Amino acid sequence: MTKRQYHLLELFYITTGSFLTALGIALFSSPAKIASGGVSGIAIILYHTLGLDTGLSILILSVPLFLLGVAIFGRQYGAKSLAGTLLLSLFTSMLNAWVGYGGVLDYTNPLSILLSAISGGVLMGLGVGLVLRSGANTGGTDILGQILARYTPLSMGTSLFLVDAVIIAASAFIFSLEMALYAIMTVYIVSVTIDRVVLSFGTRSAKTVFIISEKRKEIETAILEELGHGGTILYGSGMYTGFDRPVIMTVVANNKIGALTNIVHRNDRLAFMVVQEAYKVLGEGFTPIEEAAWAGLSDVTQKRKKSR
Repeated sequence: MTKRQYHLLELFYITTGSFLTALGIALFSSPAKIASGGVSGIAIILYHTLGLDTGLSILILSVPLFLLGVAIFGRQYGAKSLAGTLLLSLFTSMLNAWVGYGGVLDYTNPLSILLSAISGGVLMGLGVGLVLRSGANTGGTDILGQILARYTPLSMGTSLFLVDAVIIAASAFIFSLEMALYAIMTVYIVSVTIDRVVLSFGTRSAKTVFIISEKRKEIETAILEELGHGGTILYGSGMYTGFDRPVIMTVVANNKIGALTNIVHRNDRLAFMVVQEAYKVLGEGFTPIEEAAWAGLSDVTQKRKKSR
């Protein structure tokens, strides 16, 4: 695949993914009042309380967050992520204008809300997964999660969960507890769809990646600056050549595998990359070791009580 073809494929993923995500929001989640976290969840709340167009709200909320991400994580944060944000906003507004804000289902039928939770979750999962595969994202509250993970002991997954939990809790107060429960269902469907259908990288939270490349320094710098991750350099020798072969070992969350693959490809198209399932990741940026240790002690205590 040539460099031009690769960039065209990235553009296809971002455009198609943004459109599918917009379909899920405009046709199902927003009409059903399912605010399933993220900037889109806030936009849905703003539409049903203030009447603001969801696409416009996504734009107004996402661009400042993106600029904040650039200020904290550097200019390498990604023009592709900004493109994903702008396209999602544009497509959502276009669909609202075309279909209307009432969606495509009859919400006098209670079953329609359940169908919206499922259909919206699948479409948004497919869309976000395609955007992530390009190495980009749709911005929004993901940036807040990344900032929390960097400046607090919280893992990335926990940080994102907390941000979305606040939005879903707000939807329970504004709409109803039932709608918040539907939102939780949608979040789960989105997560499963991303992991199993689009990314095809398993269902656990992280991957261990080994990279062998002649452009090791360039790849190391990009991992540090663009992903905000560290790693370890392992030393070995090539079986055929006998030459020393430094190996980069890094652990990244599932949703960053696409970005890491793009980094490696961009710097060295001849690189060798091995991706393995990480059963459990303890330490900075993931589950704190202290938390896991206390959980282990708790399990031992419970087993002892049962044995008595």
